[in-house]
Amino acid sequence: MESITLGKNGLAVPPLCIGTWAWGDKLFWNYGDGYGEEQLQAAFTAALDAGVTFFDTAEVYGLGLSEQLLGKFIKQTSQKVQIATKFGPLPWRWDGKSVSEALTASLQRLQVERIELYQVHWPFAFFLSQETLMNTLADEVARGRIGAVGVSNYSASQMQEAHKILAARGVPLAVNQVRYSLLTRQIETNGILPTARELGVTILAYSPLAQGLLTGKYTTAYKPTGARSIDPQFSQAGLDKIAPVLSLLRKIGEKYGCTPAQVALNWLIAQGNVIPIAGVKNAEQVKQNVGALGWKMTDDEFGELQKITRP
Repeated sequence: MESITLGKNGLAVPPLCIGTWAWGDKLFWNYGDGYGEEQLQAAFTAALDAGVTFFDTAEVYGLGLSEQLLGKFIKQTSQKVQIATKFGPLPWRWDGKSVSEALTASLQRLQVERIELYQVHWPFAFFLSQETLMNTLADEVARGRIGAVGVSNYSASQMQEAHKILAARGVPLAVNQVRYSLLTRQIETNGILPTARELGVTILAYSPLAQGLLTGKYTTAYKPTGARSIDPQFSQAGLDKIAPVLSLLRKIGEKYGCTPAQVALNWLIAQGNVIPIAGVKNAEQVKQNVGALGWKMTDDEFGELQKITRP
């Protein structure tokens, strides 16, 4: 499988990442209702079988259960798995020691000695300065407990600041994980995407299917459960608004034998140095997402999608 390098001279990973927010999360994803550990184990295995070995988690997902489940599954395979997790700069974390302690806790839950990519989940400073945070992460790279440093939800200027602090320590900023899909293209106009390209930072795109809207499976008669059920995007007006987009995705998909979701993920990959994080709850969803790989739409098709979803 073709691989993508995270940042400059970083880790080589598949062009698709498996998202594990739903692994253990009851509040938003209703973990335990319709899917559980058995289904997640099958999803993990299906991903490895397809050559997708890059998984993204966070200490807050399922209040640590996502990391625990991923760690348990990793212990049951001999295949090399690449892990990305995230640190939350919460108000009570005010010094470098608290950052290292959070990393230690994640390592323990994941049952590993090293995390390939450690990301700062939000840019909130509170009492912890970016200088202290980034320098502590650079120290952990030197210790060997982190392979690469990334950020998440950082603006263009915040990304530049983090990049500058890390560069002084000889550590490149590898990624910025942000919301990006055909329906959420703000990073193209608010400076994040051009700045990432200028700095050599890879974009990890979360919610690449816009919470499932780009799958085309939702109607006013069939809505998602959980918090998404009250999201106005899933109302009749919201669904009517994106109908032309779904129509074009289906048209392009018919040519390649692909679903709208697979075309939407392929559009992100076609950007270059953008890796979609596709959340999964079962093996079937993994197989669906993997269908975004191994083919490339034409420039005209790419342009059509650009035009119809332009903000």
